[in-house]
Amino acid sequence: MRVLGIETSCDDTGVAIFDSDLGLLAHRLYSQTALHAEYGGVVPELASRDHIRKTLPLIRLALQEAGCSPRDLHGIAYTAGPGLAGALLVGASLGRSLAAAWGVPAVGVHHMEGHLLSPMLEPDPPGFPFLALLVSGGHTLLADVQGLGRYTILGESVDDAVGEAFDKTAKLLGLGYPGGPAIAHAARTGVPGRFRFPRPMTDTKKNRGPGPGLDFSFSGLKTAVVTAVRGQAITPQTVADIALAFEEAAVDVLAIKCTRALAETGAQRLVVAGGVSANQRLRERLRGLCEELGMRVYFPRPEFSTDNGAMIAYAGYLRLRAGQREPMSFGARPRWRIEELPAADAG
Repeated sequence: MRVLGIETSCDDTGVAIFDSDLGLLAHRLYSQTALHAEYGGVVPELASRDHIRKTLPLIRLALQEAGCSPRDLHGIAYTAGPGLAGALLVGASLGRSLAAAWGVPAVGVHHMEGHLLSPMLEPDPPGFPFLALLVSGGHTLLADVQGLGRYTILGESVDDAVGEAFDKTAKLLGLGYPGGPAIAHAARTGVPGRFRFPRPMTDTKKNRGPGPGLDFSFSGLKTAVVTAVRGQAITPQTVADIALAFEEAAVDVLAIKCTRALAETGAQRLVVAGGVSANQRLRERLRGLCEELGMRVYFPRPEFSTDNGAMIAYAGYLRLRAGQREPMSFGARPRWRIEELPAADAG
């Protein structure tokens, strides 16, 4: 089965073609980072307009790269949510229209399911079941994954997502957008120990289950950075030191919660995905943690950590293979919990 994937949930336009026998045949991505950088964050209307301009040309390029035509496709997958409503509607309307014109089925994909499954595009993919840590600009959650669509959320952020906290802290420090790479770059020259920020909600017992707390909070960490900035002369070295302390605190929180969730579920595999999974300090910390515990950790390659069409094409392939189809109508779901997805046989 050969599937075209379209990703337009936020500020990256991603298109890819996945073949069930040959693997990933083409992958094209256009980033709007430069467009939104002057505003310090994503402007939804600008994002939607740019998706309109870029998506169809990228589809043409992907088909050319894959050496195939629309007649060679067996389905089209597009991100149906969650995300920015206008941006989602661009991909949904185009994907559903092309599917009707080319006579192939279409399927709307959950954006976070795409991230969750993205490590399966790697040469040594994880098998079900596993514990998943999804960390991005819009989401921070831990999920017990038993199979395709069989997801139980164990903990999630009660306020800012970790990626959002990176963005806001980078803006506060004058490091620009996107915040994740900017913070990581500045932290390289930071002096360890000059600042120490709190690790929010790591002592709480509040939880969905009987065990220790697995929910996240990053607003207090952001507030601690604000307090530190107000009390300091902001030199380049101070910025680097604060960036390092922030990154260490954020990674500590994620590692502590993963340790608790692994103990609670008994999982032998940890999957880490989403834009923040590209952070090298986080990768090193979780690799070390899983090595100590005698289990495996899986990451997508850095280019598939952020939003991309490859993960949508792959997730769409699994959903189409399981028999899922969209009606002629289409829509977008800006808010859509991953637990609402139907279970399916991944094959």
